Amino acid sequence: MQFSTQAAAGSRDERDGIWPTKRSKILDWLIQDTREERFIDNILVDLCKRLRAAGVPVGRATLHFRTLHPQWLGARILWRKGLDEADITTFSYGVEKTPQFLSSPMNEIFNGALEVRQNLEQPGPGGFAYALYDEMRAEGLTDYIAWPIYHTLGKRHIATFAADAPGGFTEEHVAFLRDLLPALTLVTEIRLKNILARTMLRTYVGPHASEQILAGATTRGSGTTVGAAILICDLRDFTTISDMWPRDDVIELLNGYFDAMSEPIEKHGGEILKFMGDGLLAIFPLSNPDACANLLRAIDEAAAAVAALNEENSRNGREVLRYGVGVHVGDVMYGNIGSRTRLDFTVIGPAVNIASRLETLTKEVKRPVLLSKAFVDMAGCEVGMESLGAFPLKGLDERVDVFALTPAANRG
Repeated sequence: MQFSTQAAAGSRDERDGIWPTKRSKILDWLIQDTREERFIDNILVDLCKRLRAAGVPVGRATLHFRTLHPQWLGARILWRKGLDEADITTFSYGVEKTPQFLSSPMNEIFNGALEVRQNLEQPGPGGFAYALYDEMRAEGLTDYIAWPIYHTLGKRHIATFAADAPGGFTEEHVAFLRDLLPALTLVTEIRLKNILARTMLRTYVGPHASEQILAGATTRGSGTTVGAAILICDLRDFTTISDMWPRDDVIELLNGYFDAMSEPIEKHGGEILKFMGDGLLAIFPLSNPDACANLLRAIDEAAAAVAALNEENSRNGREVLRYGVGVHVGDVMYGNIGSRTRLDFTVIGPAVNIASRLETLTKEVKRPVLLSKAFVDMAGCEVGMESLGAFPLKGLDERVDVFALTPAANRG
């Protein structure tokens, strides 16, 4: 494969400045023609194909990013010759302390190295410094180079390229790849910021609300009316638990409880709009015809998850957790509420208030899950439910017929 300077770069008049060292069709593409592409991995694939077409023997390339995500410390985007799609791998918190990471060129870059270069054709008398080099040599790669990519405020990420041609990269190849870094930095930072914005919103307000906000629903009072099955859950005796146990133990207990409750809700199409201290508010939009059935499935699975959590807590000498759930159905106002400078994307309305009152009523009737007759009628699940009669609820003129949820096995 012959590298052609003419294919990759054109001539230009002398100008002040040091970048780019040569004009390049690939640089033009990176800066001007990638604006419609949202995803970094697609840009990496296209870039590598263009490099090979220009004669740069890239057989493997990666981008490594540190992210702001509740589960993942970072991600690697990997392209190999012949692939039309890149492989994306996420890494959990703590990976930076593992022997695999500590013994890698990535660790060198994150610790301040400005470049890591390795000839893969000649291991040297003591072999390669890193196992990664042996793996790449086994793939037929001949040369490897890694550089930091600096985003705003010194955020350091990594780009790597490996050659598959005998002799590896020439110095002309390396200079050309190095010339791409400033443009690659700009292109990736824009996409990464978009991903981070989406991730942060999904983390703090949920997937549907985040899409609404990103679509422009940021004005106070903006919103819509939706029909929804509403679930409000609250942990019992949390004040006592928080007074008795060390802070870290309390946080771990609370996180375990929220995992047990939240995962089934999200699995079955519910959206958690907010965590309220030791409680949560979730809705199952009635646009899904199975919303009510899905809510019941979520409650059943959450009960099983909390039971398993309590077994573990008992073995570890911790408190057994109890909770109350109120369920209702109706129209809710879904949108932005708050001050001029601080908004909450949430739901309000009489239906939410009834679900909240039912959750409070669980303390009085000593049943963990209470449902309104309106929900039971819509769900068609009265058979197997236990009618507790009509109860007065705070703020309502009329009494509300209330049902207790029976175990799933008793509901057929």
